Amino acid sequence: MKYDEILYDDGIHKCVMFSFDDEEHDDRFLSVNQYLIIEKDNAILIDPGSQAVFAEMMDAVERYIPLDQLKYIFFSHQDPDVAGSIASWSISVPNAKILVSQLWVRFITHYGLSDMSKIIPLEDKGTKIKFGKDFFQFVPAHFLHSPGNFSLYDSKSKILFSGDIGAAIVPVDKLYKDVTDFNLHVTYLERFHKRFMASNLLASTWVKSLENIDIDIIAPQHGALFKDSHVEEFLEWFKSLKCGSDLI
Repeated sequence: MKYDEILYDDGIHKCVMFSFDDEEHDDRFLSVNQYLIIEKDNAILIDPGSQAVFAEMMDAVERYIPLDQLKYIFFSHQDPDVAGSIASWSISVPNAKILVSQLWVRFITHYGLSDMSKIIPLEDKGTKIKFGKDFFQFVPAHFLHSPGNFSLYDSKSKILFSGDIGAAIVPVDKLYKDVTDFNLHVTYLERFHKRFMASNLLASTWVKSLENIDIDIIAPQHGALFKDSHVEEFLEWFKSLKCGSDLI
């Protein structure tokens, strides 16, 4: 575990970021961020990660809530660094509902999940789910990079949990929590986004879908957080990015 960080806390609603790294295997290990949102006695866990980090991740969550308070576990897409531990979470938190794109419902059984009654499949157009007095909005992000992919917006904290959008592959010895120099950070964004994001049309469409959403923080699955003016800087950069099929 690299660190826990409280991203938002008003005494009722709390957002926690967990981050893992491995300094001994920095050339083979991908630093990963996971997120927990708590509202009184209910919580949602976002992209809990691979089987390799399951035990440590479960211990981290239990520092904040009893596991039986987990109402939802959200998987933005199907990759093993996101969903590899899905079977273990299903067994350990039997009452939690699993939110994932309808496209991946059959595929995630290959991670060992057998109880399909726990799954709430997300339709391509996305949806809103009430959470306390506020809501979660599942924003379609298909082909960025997964064909079935969603970002999650928390209306109370105004945090957009963007999955692999905004992910930066920063060397372990240079890791930092927040973007402070966007021009420097672009050097860690470009290689990943140009290869893994499908096209500028899809990138700009995603940015356009956020126009009426008030965002204070963009929290990706890998790398640093975008806060304050860096939120708009990233969105402007991503909106104009040539990537994927644009470069073939």
